[in-house]
This record gives sequence, structure tokens and C-alpha cells, in this order.
Amino acid sequence: MSEELYAPARIRVLPSWLLGRAAAHGHRLVAQALAGEGVRMMHHAVLASVAELGPVSQADLARVLRVDPKDMVATLRELRRHGWVTSTPDPADRRKNAIAITPAGAGLLERTERLGDQANARLTAALTPAERDQLTHLLGRILAHAATTGQPRRSQAGEGTGGA
Repeated sequence: MSEELYAPARIRVLPSWLLGRAAAHGHRLVAQALAGEGVRMMHHAVLASVAELGPVSQADLARVLRVDPKDMVATLRELRRHGWVTSTPDPADRRKNAIAITPAGAGLLERTERLGDQANARLTAALTPAERDQLTHLLGRILAHAATTGQPRRSQAGEGTGGA
């Protein structure tokens, strides 16, 4: 047995352990796929959020992605340096900057979404399409229940971005 996979038998049957191991494997697959484009999972998550939300403040991005505002500043600096997002004064509140995706960023987002989809297909390759749908549905229910019961979520850069 591989040391990486070892856990006592009574631990290996726990949903929390299984979910954690599957999530770690999924994150590795997505991170490796995105690395080919020179992108990290947080880059992808920010680009996807900006594309979905439209021009948005960096504070709102940090809040919706549940990352430290200082980490968001660093990520946005990298994205701007590559020309994937722009930052302009928010017309509604000049004290804030509105982050928007550029055409280059939108093109990158399309490529990283394909790469993420391929990585997720590798993650779930042992399942039938119906089983993949069921797994996705059940995981969604678990997360929805956690959200309604006030379960704390720890903030972690890249958390929840494995869907790439």
C-alpha cells in the first residue's frame, strides 16, 4: 500500500476522509492542467468571477472567493501584468476600482475552462455519466446543507476553485 494513501481502516470509510482525498486529487489534476497555461487555480477563479459578475471591486472579489484581501491584491497585480484584467475607477464610487476581464483574459478563461473540464473528467473517469451527475448533485447537497447550518468555512486561496 502506498504511504500517501495509508490511513487506518476505520478512517478510510469516513466520508470526510474520502472527500478530502478526492478533493486533493482533483486539485492536483486541475493545478497541473492549468500550469500548462502558466495559470494558477486562483487566477482561474478570479477570471471566472470577473467574467460572471462584470466589473467588480477587488474587495467584493475577495469576499465572494473567500480569500484574504492582501492575497487578492497580489493575484490581481499578476493578472493585470499579463493583460488579463483591467482596473479602472468605479464610476459609482471613485474610491473603488472596478476590475474587468480583457479580451485576452476571456480567451484564457475559455482555454482554462476546457483544461479544467478535462481534469475533472480524469478525476471522475471511474464513474459513469449518471454516477458523475449523481456525485455532483450529492456534493452540492452537502455544501448547501453546510451553508444553511452555519458551518464555518476556512478561507484558503484556491478553495472551491477545483472546478476550473
